[in-house]
Amino acid sequence: MEQAKIQAFGDELYEALVNREAVPPLTSRADDITIEDAYHISLRMLERRQQAGARIIGKKIGVTSKAVMNMLNVHQPDFGYLTDDMVFNSGEEVNISDRLIAPRAEGEIAFILKKDLTGPGVTNADVLAATECVMPCFEIVDSRIKDWKIAIQDTIADNASCGLFVLGDKAVSPRDVDLVTCGMVVEKNGSIISTGAGAAALASPVNCVTWLANTLGEFGISLKAGEVILSGSLVPLEPVKAGDHMRVDIGGIGSASVCFS
Repeated sequence: MEQAKIQAFGDELYEALVNREAVPPLTSRADDITIEDAYHISLRMLERRQQAGARIIGKKIGVTSKAVMNMLNVHQPDFGYLTDDMVFNSGEEVNISDRLIAPRAEGEIAFILKKDLTGPGVTNADVLAATECVMPCFEIVDSRIKDWKIAIQDTIADNASCGLFVLGDKAVSPRDVDLVTCGMVVEKNGSIISTGAGAAALASPVNCVTWLANTLGEFGISLKAGEVILSGSLVPLEPVKAGDHMRVDIGGIGSASVCFS
């Protein structure tokens, strides 16, 4: 794809983010768009956000569980960037009309790094050694693509459909919890709506971070000490609206909650 088109699509997605107005799928207007093109579009969108003052504080992996793959009809993982204007603390209120278009909440495990990870060649042991702690997390995914009509290229271009994220109230060492078997319970407005386990995300959240480090390494990008890494949803995405309250509990790790207005 021509650089001018990549820049135009990146600018369009940035304006959609700022104005909270979804746009038609990129793939419906450029059927030759490749995954590599989509990542370049996402970098242009990120560049615009950085020019407006956003600072990178982490990265995310998306579309890691079969439940999410089937919901979105997207069948491979992707990645995006987390910035300082995306993060909320557990219990805080998120005003949808100020920040989001069509949000959906997903429960995840967040990794906080103490050492850089640079692929290729990163192993699960490397990830555990580089991780300071893990935390419960809600990622509030959002799509700048109208009605979530996304192909893999659309979600990649749109920063892996990332909106916001909410970090939990507790942090534990990854060596003190079984990240494969740990159970997750998600509640919406006081009722349990889904359950999952660490194994739902590419068989282990650690596998997800390893995949991310090695995939980013192909682009010359590292996971940095101090960064937050969202390792992918363990449960189906849940649409949310003003008035909803969400809570996630992860066995051996802790909980996170968020209210929407």
